[in-house]
Amino acid sequence: MPHATQHADGTTAELDTALRGGPFHVALRAAIAARGLPLQRVQHHLSRHGVKVGVTSLSYWQQGARRPQRPESLRAVRALEEILQLPDESLIRLLAKADDGPAGQHTAARSYRSLVEASGVLERLLLDLDSPRDGGLHMLGHHEQVRIGEHRELLGRESHHIVRAHRDGVDRFVAVHHGDPGCVPERMSVRALENCRIGRVRRHHETGILVAELLFDARLRAGDTFLFRYAVEDGTAGASYECVRGFGPPGGQYVLQVRFDERTLPLHCHRFTQHSAAAPRSGRQALPLTAHHHTVHLVEPRVRSGIVGIGWDWEP
Repeated sequence: MPHATQHADGTTAELDTALRGGPFHVALRAAIAARGLPLQRVQHHLSRHGVKVGVTSLSYWQQGARRPQRPESLRAVRALEEILQLPDESLIRLLAKADDGPAGQHTAARSYRSLVEASGVLERLLLDLDSPRDGGLHMLGHHEQVRIGEHRELLGRESHHIVRAHRDGVDRFVAVHHGDPGCVPERMSVRALENCRIGRVRRHHETGILVAELLFDARLRAGDTFLFRYAVEDGTAGASYECVRGFGPPGGQYVLQVRFDERTLPLHCHRFTQHSAAAPRSGRQALPLTAHHHTVHLVEPRVRSGIVGIGWDWEP
């Protein structure tokens, strides 16, 4: 069987090379080929791990047409490492590496790697609080104000939510704050401002994530509306370059306002959108800075699944 052996050796060599240097889709394709598994069998193995992924999605992943980004997809990638007998983190590392860029290169945007890591951490923190991603609330309105300090740091953010319960018994909301690189979640604090009180708080140092329960005074019934406000005090990182907010299910109006310290103003500000963390940014539009209050803002009348944000540039 010299030809079969030679083919197997070549497939293994191709896999080793792809795992070392990527990209992700090439390594995934090589790993599936090395194990000799059709995509239907891969899907079956994933289902036995409690992960549901379609054959079409698997095909897109190994072609490079799409990249795993949602929490369920990232769970699938970790399961694939076990199913395909790959080293731990080998595929996840390649997903992260794709957005890192050259060593030492600064980028104002969060890297795909940081978002991949944060997504997994957030999922674990929500599980620790027994909180599903769908907390039984539909967003009717979300007004958010972000404060940037004299030293270009993210001082904090205040959020005003208007929600409607879509099931009986909802009595809380879980707030999520993702600090800038280098932040210290242990030094952040959360304040309840209106119609809520602080429950359990969880922090993750490496990713800069803080999650906090906001407890309502009453249990809502399906159809009830509710208003509440809270604030997160940060100020623990270096220069901030953007503020982003991600949305899952479609919702109502979202307003984001960024207020800068009058002693340190940015050169330019702009808004942007992304379909997902893995997608390129689009919809870039310059935003004027108000002369008296030194603020910029965006308004999304009805949010869709994806990411919206405001970015800015500082004088070198």
